[in-house]
Amino acid sequence: MPKEGNALSGGESLAGGVVIAGHFDNPDSYVTRRPEGMEDWLVTYTLSGQGYFVTSGVKRLCGAGDLVLLKSGTPHEYGTEKGGRWNFVWAHFSSRMMETGLLPDRELIVHRIESGAMRKRVYRAFKRVLADFGERGPYWHELSENALREILLLLARRMSKPVDPRIEETLRLLSGSMRETVRVDTLAKAVGLSPSRLSHLFKQTTGRSIVEALNLMRVRQAALLLTHTDRNASEVALDVGFSNYNHFLNQFRKRYGVSPSAFQKNGYRTEL
Repeated sequence: MPKEGNALSGGESLAGGVVIAGHFDNPDSYVTRRPEGMEDWLVTYTLSGQGYFVTSGVKRLCGAGDLVLLKSGTPHEYGTEKGGRWNFVWAHFSSRMMETGLLPDRELIVHRIESGAMRKRVYRAFKRVLADFGERGPYWHELSENALREILLLLARRMSKPVDPRIEETLRLLSGSMRETVRVDTLAKAVGLSPSRLSHLFKQTTGRSIVEALNLMRVRQAALLLTHTDRNASEVALDVGFSNYNHFLNQFRKRYGVSPSAFQKNGYRTEL
């Protein structure tokens, strides 16, 4: 298995923002040292095992589900923690990626992702980076950068407003079930909480009940459909999961202050 340190040595840069990426599963003999740092950024995501990073004399461990971002210009060392292996995906990218400005200004960010769904999403984005980097087909660089931007934006969102992973998963389940009947006990079982505990924690975190949050998702989606399609209000109500039109009408007016038909007819461009 080649060492990542051979791919980009200290002081080198990625001309034009070229992405370099890989997937390593290395024993504890693996170590990379760059006492001068490098001009580019490094992002890693650990799949299993354990690695470590050392910056400014401080050692940080990273395990499964940890997303790590190393700032350009930072002297560092990283490798596999003694006694095990480190299975991880990584990418170097140019400092021209403006999304890094949305993140805290730190030499090293180690962020644990608890949500299973979010872990899958991050890994899928990394796999797109790896696939496009390996294929080098038309627009491979732009496609790789887009996947990297998704990873950085997800990290920025999570760090700007940390959310309990069980509530994060509940919101994901709600967004994927807008057209279905949603039961609190089913959601609670999926996230490992009792129905009463989930309801309390959800309201405490979001300021809304689960039903209120679901209705808000539905009417926001309805507003988008009314704005960008020719479907009428009755059709849109069914599209977003309201079986009762009067209930949809009340919820829509509560959010936007007008009926769905008036919203569509007058071409409202309010905050959705």
